[in-house]
Amino acid sequence: MKVVDLRSDTVTQPTHAMREAMMAAPLGDDVFGDDPSVNALQEKIAAMLGFEAALFVPTGTQSNLCGVLSHCQRGEEYIVGQLQHSYRWEGGGAAVFGSVQPQPIANQPDGTLALSDIADAIKPDDPHFARTKLLALENTWGGKVLPMAYVEEATDFARKKGLATHLDGARLFNAAVEQARRAGGDARAEARRIASRFDSVSVCFSKGLGAPVGSALCGSKELIARAKRIRKMAGGSMRQAGFMAAAASHALDHHVDRLQEDHALAHRLAQGLDGIEGVRVEAPETNIMFVDLVGPSRDRSKELLAALEEEGVLATGLYRLRFVTHLDVDAAGIDRAIAAIRRFFGA
Repeated sequence: MKVVDLRSDTVTQPTHAMREAMMAAPLGDDVFGDDPSVNALQEKIAAMLGFEAALFVPTGTQSNLCGVLSHCQRGEEYIVGQLQHSYRWEGGGAAVFGSVQPQPIANQPDGTLALSDIADAIKPDDPHFARTKLLALENTWGGKVLPMAYVEEATDFARKKGLATHLDGARLFNAAVEQARRAGGDARAEARRIASRFDSVSVCFSKGLGAPVGSALCGSKELIARAKRIRKMAGGSMRQAGFMAAAASHALDHHVDRLQEDHALAHRLAQGLDGIEGVRVEAPETNIMFVDLVGPSRDRSKELLAALEEEGVLATGLYRLRFVTHLDVDAAGIDRAIAAIRRFFGA
């Protein structure tokens, strides 16, 4: 029985076409800067998002780390949401490795940070305080698309306060695809529009885009030069990395527009669970759907996950039940998940 793996969009396998692109990739030594496939990817993603330069790194965590530490020095701080990935889920890397202090503030229900909270978090120029240097946002956040009007307002506000801006855009293209659908526009144009508001942007290739590994940090030539030194110190400089870069390039060429299919499957899952007593579904905007168990069922999350696993359906419940669609899940798999959940609740 084929497993329906809805734990994350990080579980995707390279497609046959992607594997062929990887095997055909010309290689060099990226530490010497002469891997042609890495250089081509860096040029492609930088141009696509409107930046001067980009740096290919192994993970999104390292991309965010390089970004924050390229903006901030020891004794400085960045403002970030309490529930943003770069603060909550990345091991405190900026503080541990860079002595850069995070200043977390509450995320609003839509993932935004209230401008009044940002203003209150900015420290005065006084030796008692760390210097506030950076505002970090995330898009998508829990699968939600940050409203473009908010992105513009928040980044304008940051600049007026003398702050640089960084975007954890691990799922930037999911945000862009949904934004394009709403506006009737082009996903790549929307991705560039979002990215244009930030001084640096991290993009992950190994989530919805379906590459096996890798992220990129985009920014100015000066910022990327600093990030390259940090990548080296963090052990992220790779040699014949063109195999992985070719997969990411293939994903950018072939897997951006298809993200809408993942979004549609998340909606299909949400609709299929509608009306189950004790199950409250948060309507998905992109490819991530959260479920809360309420009433008498509220403590049955672990029991549900175990029952689903027995039926070949995987999900996560670290803090809320989460189901994530991706290119290795189809409509039949979603329908299997719906049926399994309904059986569990006798619905």
